[in-house]
Amino acid sequence: MDTTSLIGKELAAAINADTKQRAAALTEQGAAPRLALVIPNDDPASAWYVKSLNRAAERNGIACENVDLGVDATAEQIRAKLTELSQDPSVDAIMLQTPLPKGVGLDDVSSAIAAEKDVDGVSPLSLGLLAAGLPGFPPATSEAVVELAKFHEIPLAGRLVAVVGRSNVVGKPLLQLLLAENATVTIAHSRTTDLPAVTSAADVVVAAVGRAGLITADHVREGAVVIDVGTNEDENGNITGDVNAASVTGKAAALSPVPGGVGPVTTALLMRHVVQAAENGR
Repeated sequence: MDTTSLIGKELAAAINADTKQRAAALTEQGAAPRLALVIPNDDPASAWYVKSLNRAAERNGIACENVDLGVDATAEQIRAKLTELSQDPSVDAIMLQTPLPKGVGLDDVSSAIAAEKDVDGVSPLSLGLLAAGLPGFPPATSEAVVELAKFHEIPLAGRLVAVVGRSNVVGKPLLQLLLAENATVTIAHSRTTDLPAVTSAADVVVAAVGRAGLITADHVREGAVVIDVGTNEDENGNITGDVNAASVTGKAAALSPVPGGVGPVTTALLMRHVVQAAENGR
């Protein structure tokens, strides 16, 4: 069987083209969209991601400010800065970068981000709005999975979808987004008994657990679609997914590559969220 590659580049380009046009319209009105990136770490991977967001914002005509709080920032300091930015009318969107300082949990600080500015959907309020089917910003990675499937004309309504991973960043919000598409969803995780039996029954398998090469041909039925959300670093410093691509190729009908699949769409959606937040606030 030929395995189609679910590349995200074309979709990301289309999203960015629309975002850039909308950002330009706001700028012409004297209200350029403004994103604040709050950085309480010195993690190299986070620094790389911040740079990539800075470049994406610049390409789309979005003003981006890096707010460096340092590695010793306390939960109180982080909350205070997030509250200040939430109340600042010149800031349209806020993203809190992880990892957080030792002893600080995301739950300790994310609720300080105003829902209307929480463009990556990390706060409890944003997650609650998503679960209730109310307007808000879903986590961009979860949204990217659904948008990538739609772009490649992969039907979701009535299909069995197995999501491997139950984080608040991908797994749980993706459950809500897939239910909204009328999919039948199973969430699998580290305590799941006989993971291959669960995933091989699905029409679509989404791997979002953070373990390189976890999903193999044994986990996938013939003709299934596999979407890989994993971004792991191998021994050579290369980015690899949660799926053993060589193993499932020829058995799966379609597979998203890592890198180049979900990732570009995620970044594009984040920029679109920033512009949407700016439009909503005007």
